[in-house]
Amino acid sequence: MFTRTSPSRGPGSPRVDGFHDPATGSVQYVASDPATGQAALIDTVLDFDPRSATTSTHSAQTALDFVVHEGLSVQWILDTHPHADHLMAQAWLKERTGATTGIGEKVREIAALWADIYHLPDTFDPDRDFDRLFADGDRFALGSLEVQVILSPGHTLGSVTYVIGDAAFVHDTFMHVDAGTTRADFPGGSSKQLYASLQRLLSLPDDTRLFVGHDYPPVGDRADPAWEASVADHRAHNPHVGGGVSEAAYCKLRDDRDATLSLPDRMLHALQVNLRGGRLPDPEADGRSYFKIPANHFGKDT
Repeated sequence: MFTRTSPSRGPGSPRVDGFHDPATGSVQYVASDPATGQAALIDTVLDFDPRSATTSTHSAQTALDFVVHEGLSVQWILDTHPHADHLMAQAWLKERTGATTGIGEKVREIAALWADIYHLPDTFDPDRDFDRLFADGDRFALGSLEVQVILSPGHTLGSVTYVIGDAAFVHDTFMHVDAGTTRADFPGGSSKQLYASLQRLLSLPDDTRLFVGHDYPPVGDRADPAWEASVADHRAHNPHVGGGVSEAAYCKLRDDRDATLSLPDRMLHALQVNLRGGRLPDPEADGRSYFKIPANHFGKDT
């Protein structure tokens, strides 16, 4: 697992440690307050093999081991949205830390959408499975630091960004500055909404560190994963929106690109877990959990 540290810049600035999961390209984060040792685990990964439908906790354990090694205390376990490409580790980590879990409040709408797709009308209850459901503009504390929630739809209808001091966890909006932006074609997604979210994030201070949700190296001449760049870097150099690209031009670029993409191989398993806060489907009479996969629902040739 490739790791990298972004040091605190001083009072009011968190230290950010990122852990790249090569199986899914996901980056899970530990954001910590140097003044108090309080930490938030953001977009953590429950490992999943789609061929055998087996889970493991290696990636989440890596983040937990890091917290213990650094003498940190986990205050929050946060996700930016119900991920389509990896299973979230919220529930497993909460069992081990007792920390408060959170996600955006529009997960209720996402749950209703997917309950229809899966034909599981009574399965998803975000108010039951998450401790906090955040609205746009909500603020809460991480140690001595303030966290601001920004609704950032487009990739999903309810994605949120967490801004902690000079660090913003922007999930599936931007990719790394040399790679562009993320797809907007999942149920509830919208390239127009994503463009608006990107512009809102680009209005943050120039030196804000943007931490993205994924990277898939190699990219150009770059072989290693990368996930941090400033607002100023993205505004000037991002190939999809840098230099003042218009909404119409962006939507055409994004929609044309998305039309060529297959669904993630974990998506139909992941949403059943992530809309339950990282919990597998309830065990049946034999003690095992089972996934329900809709046949012929998605029109793309996958």
